[in-house]
Amino acid sequence: MVAGELLQEQHVLPDSTPDGGGTEGNTEEESGYKELSNGSVHITLDPKTLEQELPPPDEKEAMLPGEQNNEALETRLYWRRFAVLAVFSLYSLVNAFQWIQYSIITNIFMDYYNVSSIAIDWLSVVYMVAYVPLIFPATWLLDKKGLRMTALLGAGLNALGAWVKCASVGPGLFWVTMSAQIICSVAQVFILGLPSRIASVWFGPREVSTACATAVLGNQLGVAIGFLLPPVLVPNTADDKDLMGHNISIMFYGTAGVSTLLFLLTIFVIKDRPPLPPSKAQAVLSTGPAEDYSYKKSIINLFKNKPFILLLISYGIMTGSFYSVSTLLNQMIITHYPGEELNTGRIGLTLVVAGMFGSILCGIWLDRTKTYKLTTLIVYVLSFIGMVVFTFTLNLGNLLVIFFTAGVLGFFMTGYLPIGFEFGVEITYPESEGTSSGLLNAFAQVFGIIFTLIQGQLTTDYGPLSGNIFLCAWILLGIVLTALIKSDLKRHGVNMSSINKGQARLNPANLDNMK
Repeated sequence: MVAGELLQEQHVLPDSTPDGGGTEGNTEEESGYKELSNGSVHITLDPKTLEQELPPPDEKEAMLPGEQNNEALETRLYWRRFAVLAVFSLYSLVNAFQWIQYSIITNIFMDYYNVSSIAIDWLSVVYMVAYVPLIFPATWLLDKKGLRMTALLGAGLNALGAWVKCASVGPGLFWVTMSAQIICSVAQVFILGLPSRIASVWFGPREVSTACATAVLGNQLGVAIGFLLPPVLVPNTADDKDLMGHNISIMFYGTAGVSTLLFLLTIFVIKDRPPLPPSKAQAVLSTGPAEDYSYKKSIINLFKNKPFILLLISYGIMTGSFYSVSTLLNQMIITHYPGEELNTGRIGLTLVVAGMFGSILCGIWLDRTKTYKLTTLIVYVLSFIGMVVFTFTLNLGNLLVIFFTAGVLGFFMTGYLPIGFEFGVEITYPESEGTSSGLLNAFAQVFGIIFTLIQGQLTTDYGPLSGNIFLCAWILLGIVLTALIKSDLKRHGVNMSSINKGQARLNPANLDNMK
């Protein structure tokens, strides 16, 4: 009979709760104690019994030293976490807006700068190209200098790029706007990997997936606004280049003002971490000796993790497909519906807003069920179905159908993004959230570059149907790879085992204090 069985046999009498407060919303440990101590009990456990509660050797080796000590792990949630999440989400929004603001009105910028569609496509692709070589120094900086420094770099470069764009208003200044977009793409490297880090170090285990989804939501909302506002702010005035330039400058100056304000808020609001950790998993990490951490070893461990490698490829396929569809949406729609730039933006808005709802619903679902693999697989399959339906209804001549199919596609395809982040953190714990998320994003950028260039060429040469079928084939492969991932929820296991171990370590004095 093991310690857990001994504890389960103790029957309780009246209701009673533990003393002490000061933890807002964090009741996991308390609820675990309530199961044992609703009345006066006296339990004596010998060391041999306790040893039977230790994890098997392979699981124990994956734990950090702090997890195996006998000290209580104190956790607390702070209201500041909502301000940190809000500020990050907003400047992530502006960065995403700057990514897509050219592509959604490709034909207008082609006319204004007198360049090809490929040149405008590169204003989007440069975001993906810059990410790949810079992700390793960016994640190293996050691990060594912390959340605040990384956030300041992301928000600061985002504002700088926005101001450089203001100097690019002129038919012969395409190289200036490209330079500004490169600065914004570097800023993105310090943004995309932060949602899971912010969620893990600031939010409790029952809200971490929802927080991650909300952080990703900011980026998605930026894409949505990037689909909606540019066609409204910069209508197609091909016969009046001066008016076109004036409208472009309004969009650029407005973006610069907002991004500067958010940079100032970042300075005052975002901190590395709260005084006390929000969860047992974070408390365990904080007790490990800092000198034992090696960034190089962390990277090696991640690439030795077979489930994570499968997730890297499948996440790259799905997210790369989303990047490609977003970049080429204008060309797809205009091919079948000439002159519908405004509705093209609205279709893009529908795609992303539907995905925002998908993200939040999936985040809430994961916090309640912790069914990461099943949810990931279902969303992947439904994304494939949505892509197939969107592909074969694009040329029907009915924009309302396109609005509906784009909404279905966006709900699942965009909703997948935070699921992949959180699944990656779970199967790679205790490795850094920033490193795992950074690698996921790096693979997404690589696939995004490849898919955008190939699909763009197929769309130009053979039409949107060929390009979309190309993506459908890859998404189908992603489903197979996702099905092969072994679901080992290490972070969730630590959060749960901390409660169980805390129960097993109870002695009569502890129980008397909890009456």
